[in-house]
Order: sequence, then C-alpha cells, then structure tokens
Amino acid sequence: MCYALKYGIWNVAEPRQEEVNGLVGAGYAPLVSMVLSARGVGKPRQAQAYLRCDGDILDPYLMKDMKPAVQRIRQALKNHEKIAVFGDYDVDGITATCLLTDFLRRQGGSCVPYIPGRLEEGYGLNELALRQLQGEGVKLIVTVDCGITAIEEARLCKKLGMDLIITDHHECKEYLPNAVAVVDPHRPDSSYPHKNLCGVGVAFKLAAAIYGSQEQLLNDYADMVCLGTVADVMPLQGENRIIVARGLQALRNTRRPGLAALMAQCNCDPQTLTATSVGYTLAPRINAAGRMGQIDLAVELFLTEDSEKAKKLAFALCELNKTRQGVEAEIYAQAVSMLPADHLPAAIVLADEGWHQGVVGIVASRIAEEYCCPAFLICLDGERGKASSRSYGGFNLFASLTQLQSLLESYGGHELAAGFTIHRDQIPAFREAICRMARQFYDTDLPRTQLDCDCRIQPELMTVAGIDALEALEPCGNGCPRPLLTMENMTVERITQVGGGKHMRLQLSAGLYLFNGIFFSASAESADIDYGDRVDVAFYPQINSFRGQRTVQMNIVDIRPHCRASCSFETDAYRALRENRLNKAVAERLLPTRETLTLVWRYISAQSKAREENPLCLCRKIVRWGNKDLSLAQMLICLDIFTDVGLIHITRHTQNFTIHLLPNEGKRDLNESATMQRLLGVK
Repeated sequence: MCYALKYGIWNVAEPRQEEVNGLVGAGYAPLVSMVLSARGVGKPRQAQAYLRCDGDILDPYLMKDMKPAVQRIRQALKNHEKIAVFGDYDVDGITATCLLTDFLRRQGGSCVPYIPGRLEEGYGLNELALRQLQGEGVKLIVTVDCGITAIEEARLCKKLGMDLIITDHHECKEYLPNAVAVVDPHRPDSSYPHKNLCGVGVAFKLAAAIYGSQEQLLNDYADMVCLGTVADVMPLQGENRIIVARGLQALRNTRRPGLAALMAQCNCDPQTLTATSVGYTLAPRINAAGRMGQIDLAVELFLTEDSEKAKKLAFALCELNKTRQGVEAEIYAQAVSMLPADHLPAAIVLADEGWHQGVVGIVASRIAEEYCCPAFLICLDGERGKASSRSYGGFNLFASLTQLQSLLESYGGHELAAGFTIHRDQIPAFREAICRMARQFYDTDLPRTQLDCDCRIQPELMTVAGIDALEALEPCGNGCPRPLLTMENMTVERITQVGGGKHMRLQLSAGLYLFNGIFFSASAESADIDYGDRVDVAFYPQINSFRGQRTVQMNIVDIRPHCRASCSFETDAYRALRENRLNKAVAERLLPTRETLTLVWRYISAQSKAREENPLCLCRKIVRWGNKDLSLAQMLICLDIFTDVGLIHITRHTQNFTIHLLPNEGKRDLNESATMQRLLGVK
C-alpha cells in the first residue's frame, strides 16, 4: 500500500510575491506572509481582519426568538419555578448544560441539569426524561445543543404542563417544534449573521441576553464556550475566533478547579495551551464521560468548587478515556473483519449486537478516513438499531438521510456526522440505497479528497524563529487551519521506527539543510520509501523541545515520490471511455504511443512482487523512474490494454489495486486488445 497520495491530489497554493513583500513591510514575518498570501489574504488590512482576536461580538437579540426566551426565563426566576437545562452528552452539550445551569443558579434560580444517558435514552428529548422531570416539579425546560427536531416531545411537554424553550445549532427540518421559543441560528427565518455558533455558543448568547452584558459574562464563561466550540469543530472565524481566543486566555489562568485538575492530570501545560491541544487532549477525556455512560463525572468536573474532588474527577475521566480506547480498538478490529476482502462498496454499512453505542462514532470516523468512503455503524438491540455515521470527501449525511427517511425511525445531525435509528429489517434496503447514492456522488474511482497545502517553501525558511512567528495565526482550527507546508525534492537520509513500530521517524535533507520528521501511523513499507529516495513532503512545521534545546521538526502528513517530469492527474477522457462517451478527439487523446506503452510495461514488469498500489502514486513512480511525462489517464489505459491481452491481472481494492504479472509465453499483440480496438474504431 502506498500512503503517499492518500489524499489523492495535493493542491499547493502559490503566494504572490508582491503581496508577500507588502505584508513583510507591514511587520508580518516572511513565513506568515507567505501563508496569508496563499490563503488569499494579501493586504495588511485583510490580514489584520483575518487574524483579529478582539473586538465586539454580535448582539444576542439579533437571534430569532431570543426575546420570548429571555422573558419566559426571567418569569421563572422571579416566580421561583424549577428549571431544567436539558443537554447533550458530548463536550459541546456538556459545556452548554453546565454554563446555563451555573448561570441560572447564580441568578438565584432553582435549576437542575439533565443530560440523557447515551446508552439508555439516546440523544435529545425523550418521553422517559420528560415524565421524570415533571415528577420532580420542573415547570420550564431549556434545551441546549439539542431539541430542534423534537416535534413530538414538544407536544408532550405541553400536555404535561411544562413550558419548553429550545436552543440548538443543528440543521432544522421542515417544521419547528411548537415551543415558547426556538433559538437556532440555522432557522430558515433567522437573520443572525453568524451561523456557525455551536450549542454552548447559543447557550452563552441566551445567558448574555438575560444578564444584559456579554463582556462581563464572557469573562466568566469564555473557557466553557472555547471548549465546546473547538471540540465541535466550529469555524474559528468571526465571533467564534474572538471567543476561543478569550477562552484560551481564561484556560491558562482558569478559576475552575475541575479544568485545572484535568489539565494537570493529562500533563497539559496551561501556558502553552492551543486550540489544537484542547481538541486533541482535553476534549477526548471530557467526551469519554458521555461515551462510556458516566456523564455525571464531566458535569461535576465543571460545576465543583472543591479542588480535592476535582482531582479525583479528573483522574476518573482519564482512566475512563483509557477504557474507551480499549473498547474502540476492539470494535474497530471487529468492523474491519466484516468488510469484504475483494471489492469494498461505495459506502460502508455494518451492524452488530455487541457494539458499544458510545464508541461506534469514533470507529465510524476512523473507518471512513481509512477506507475513503462514508461509514455507518449500527448497534443492534433486538429489532432496532442505533447508528452513528461519518462522512468522507464531501458526502452530505444529513441530506442523504433526509432522502432516505422513509427507511428510518428517526435521524439527526449535520452533513459530516449524523445518527439515526432503524428497524433491523430495513438495514439491507438502507445499505443498498446509501451505496447507490454514494456511487452517484463519487462518480470516479479516483481518490475522493485532496490535500490543501498552504504553500511550497524553501529550506532556509524552516528556522526556529520562523516557526515561532506562525503563532500569529493562532488560534488555529476549522476555518483557520494550522499552516500545512510542502518541501520538494528532499532526500531520505534515515528511517527509524518508533512507538513500538507504529510510527516512523525520518531524517530528510534538502541541499545543505537537514531536518527531522515524524510520520505517525506509518512505516517505510507502508509509505513505500527507502534510503536515498527523492520525495516531496507535506508537513506541519513545529518546534521540538528536548533538554532545553529547541529544534525544528516536521510533523509529516503525506509523502510522495518526487518527479522532475510532468505527471497529470486529469482523467476526464478515461472516464469518457468507461462511460461509453468516446468521440474521435477524446479517443485520439487516449490512444497511447508505443513509447508510453513501453514505459509503463518496463516499470511494472521489473517489480519483483505484486503489491497494493495507489494509482496516483504508481503514476508518479513511473514518471520518476523513467523521467518521462505521463498522465494518470494514459497509465490506466495502458494497464487496461495489458489486462485485455493477458499480460497482467488487477485486483481492485477501495482506492488502490494490486497488479499481478501473468505467465508470458511468447509475444502478445497489443492491437488485439479490446480497449485498443475501441480507441482505434472511433470515427
């Protein structure tokens, strides 16, 4: 398998030199200026706006239904009515629940948090919870990070004599629930300018509207809003960027014993905290509480004022996260064993009785990424199943589930991640339908994602000072990603497997410059590289601190063979052949010359053994080996011709294939190939 070109095509932007010069003149570091120009931020004024982390945030009353929501909550506070904050079990939902609960209590309210058990109740409002809350004397329910599709549950609330306010940030269906207020920036009749608030962001807006001062409240709750925003992968633009920047500052000097204890427990230095470390270090441990059915651990962590209790809760969350990792590994192994060995479908739909509902979403994400297609994992319980799904390559899950809702009992989510319930008998029909939709969406066998790199750099720019300067881009995340750079024509000087063989440490040279790199979840064999190879590298630049010494390091994302000759990935003509849309002009473009056929055959026939290859990677290898121009379409045509005449056999995998050389007794006439005849016969 060739890890290189895992992302198919690298889109490497080109900074404009005059823009870079202007930005450098305005005080931005050279590497920062190149990244900004490559992202289309070419003028100093644009750069200031793009990077700005201060300023005012939007008036919460711009959001539809904010006024009736505030009025009803103030009435409840005045009349000492019991209020329930009903949330979700992920980081966004937990922080939203704790923020609003803590705020209402500080306003003198009688408020209880309620987050449904992921395994027992599932996502969102449900009859069991509503009847329980009514029995506890609750008069008003305020949802956070859920409720926008709760049509029936809203009716039940009214029947039980409880008022309902919905705050959510998920996509709306055709009809809204009948509630006192429905506050969601995605409402079709909403004019709120910033659609990308997360659940805790909307909850904060509600609290700010009640309180009357966003600025004061941001001082108190920016850390919670930051956690939920980063964990829910919201774009770090507009007011999200302002809030996350403020939240990172608050986390570095947090007044919450629980968060201080959690950072200490997972060795997260508050002074070097970034949005990336929040997403990869803190968020998974908070999420573990909901995934493993112990949500109270996370809620108590945020609400406790007791430092000793906070330490115990933080330790418990970290241990729970380790347990989650073990369960995840077991489910992943089972799911992979269920996949067909020969040819994978356009979408993966798997079901099992023994899977843990709280963990399958992570496994679905991993499978979608590794097998380059949408993944749907269904936890069966009797005649029904609860599914978690993850998208790949732009396939819209929410829109797809909406089209297939007749097969489902319920569904929700957004385009990248969604969940649904389904009757066991409907799973085959769902699998067939979703695979058909995925095939139509992915109308080619080529890789379904592309790697968007900021810019190509020269080795002299990779200095400690240059990389330190990239902190000007923080906070980095969705909408303002970490700088992803490329360097070309590097030589592999050293390869070492680390982490028990799971990861690869490299030493790469570029002229007189020598760099260390780490390539996670890769080996020399899987990346298909060897000593002395010339490669192009896509990487995140970073600083490695060891024993007081700071050095430059590449966190490698992708490696591909370096080519001096042209290697085009355009395949429209080849697709026309496969779809019987050939005309004379297209056929002439595809018809390979004798020189091209010879180039491809000499390379593949010289390989000592059959191995799985990525088509794009193979094309680059042939170009590098022969130092001759070759397009992917031409290579695929050559392979089809060789297959037609019995020179090779190809076993197809998801995004790769294996070429097997067949016994060759005597010469074969390539003109007898059916593919060749089709090309020659077009008039």
